[in-house]
Amino acid sequence: MADVQEPLVRRKRKKVLVDYLVQFRWILVIFVVLPISALIYFNIYLGDMWSAMKSEKKRQKQHDENVQKVVKRLKQRNPKKDGLVCTARKPWIAVGMRNVDYKRARHFEVDLSAFRNILEIDKERMVAKVEPLVNMGQITRATCPMNLSLAVVAELDDLTVGGLINGYGIEGSSHLYGLFSDTVVAMEVVLADGRVVRATKDNEYSDLFYGIPWSQGTLGFLVSAEIKLIPIKEYMKLTYIPVKGSLKEIAQAYADSFAPRDGDPSKVPDFVEGMVYTENEGVMMTGVYASKEEAKKKGNKINSVGWWFKPWFYQHAQTALKKGEFVEYIPTREYYHRHTRCLYWEGKLILPFGDQFWFRFLLGWLMPPKVSLLKATQGEAIRNYYHDNHVIQDMLVPLYKVGDALEFVHREMEVYPLWLCPHRLYKLPVKTMVYPEPGFEHQHRQGDTSYAQMFTDVGVYYAPAAVLRGEEFNGAEAVHRLEQWLIENHSYQPQYAVSELNEKDFWRMFDASHYEHCRRKYGAVGTFMSVYYKSKKGRKTEKEVQEAEAAILEPAYADEA
Repeated sequence: MADVQEPLVRRKRKKVLVDYLVQFRWILVIFVVLPISALIYFNIYLGDMWSAMKSEKKRQKQHDENVQKVVKRLKQRNPKKDGLVCTARKPWIAVGMRNVDYKRARHFEVDLSAFRNILEIDKERMVAKVEPLVNMGQITRATCPMNLSLAVVAELDDLTVGGLINGYGIEGSSHLYGLFSDTVVAMEVVLADGRVVRATKDNEYSDLFYGIPWSQGTLGFLVSAEIKLIPIKEYMKLTYIPVKGSLKEIAQAYADSFAPRDGDPSKVPDFVEGMVYTENEGVMMTGVYASKEEAKKKGNKINSVGWWFKPWFYQHAQTALKKGEFVEYIPTREYYHRHTRCLYWEGKLILPFGDQFWFRFLLGWLMPPKVSLLKATQGEAIRNYYHDNHVIQDMLVPLYKVGDALEFVHREMEVYPLWLCPHRLYKLPVKTMVYPEPGFEHQHRQGDTSYAQMFTDVGVYYAPAAVLRGEEFNGAEAVHRLEQWLIENHSYQPQYAVSELNEKDFWRMFDASHYEHCRRKYGAVGTFMSVYYKSKKGRKTEKEVQEAEAAILEPAYADEA
């Protein structure tokens, strides 16, 4: 087997003022961002507790009233005078890293800030009915004491149900249940004309049900969702498996950790993720739910990773490379949110000493900084610096191509650690924006079934090694090459990330047919911005958006010529 192609050799980069602003940004983070973040988190917690104290009947009544406010607001819009519709949320509040520049064009705002309540936990139907601004921390706080959980719980506390359904969400259980949107049973949506509909996979609005995921809120306003619940236990029994070898060998060990080659379902874990620390080293983690009685048996190690002074999870997992395979029991809710405190490993860039024991012990309880506050305090210069010298991307690739993806990232970006998380991509009754490779079910590849192809999220989050060495790095060009690789390999880029795609390439990556069908059928054209213009990088002018809306380019989207 040929050796991995080495990363490009780059020239040294001369430091400028913004380099020092980024280098000493930790001062602002410690004295401003962290204290304000803590106050915001506490205020949100109090709001969640106040909501939980209300009866389900009262929460539902308030929900219905708020839905009618949205309907009334939409009917106040004059299409000839007012801009396209979007939420009233400030651009910097979004957790995603792309710039929300579409709000700089003239637009008509609808306030959805009141939709942050858990409406019902139905233990008989095993469904949670929630509003779109309910976040993962809030829902696990309510369900875990019942030994229940959403089938897919995205890792970061701040991620909201609305963002995970309209966009993209994944977790270590996605190899069993698919993406977050695949676990949704029903959606309540306010359409452009003010109609309120309930969409399921088998009612008259089934096309809308399949069209909402990945649409970024451009088909209507999601005002509630019913999401699948599963039974869980109090602890996660986690096995850390060190792997050393080439990137292709690491990729194969990763696949073997959750997709046994003999197809034995008893060997499939409840949770799985991998972290690749260098081009030759990685750690795979597999988890199975365990009872409190099992976890507390003599000789078993319990690790409460949620305590503020504990080592950051990715660094704790890395110790397996030195001490070998080991097993421990982690309280389930703490396991779900294991990456929250250090924002995976981005916390190391934000606070270079944040992983040190003295900081964790004294100030770790203030972590993490709110992503929205980090964005609000960075300014244009720092924002552009991160676009050019930093990578936050996810690559959704077929499982059998993970090795190729790892080699591509090593060659083009040399970013470590890398995150690996598998997910099923289902073969649905309609061809949605993302879909499996045609004919995958006949290939019988590892991890695939007759109804779903196994994909993997390769998470690329950190400063490239070239930047850390003080060399030149063109972030925009690197992302462009990554996007072209994804298109050529039937892979996808989640839209929360900064994108360099032009419109033609966007619709080469994603399929537009069903999305545009829903846009026309439900009156979204001329009311909501199209998903490409909402996702694209840079400022959107009103003229540009209106011209694109008027064109309704249906067949051109799929044209690869």
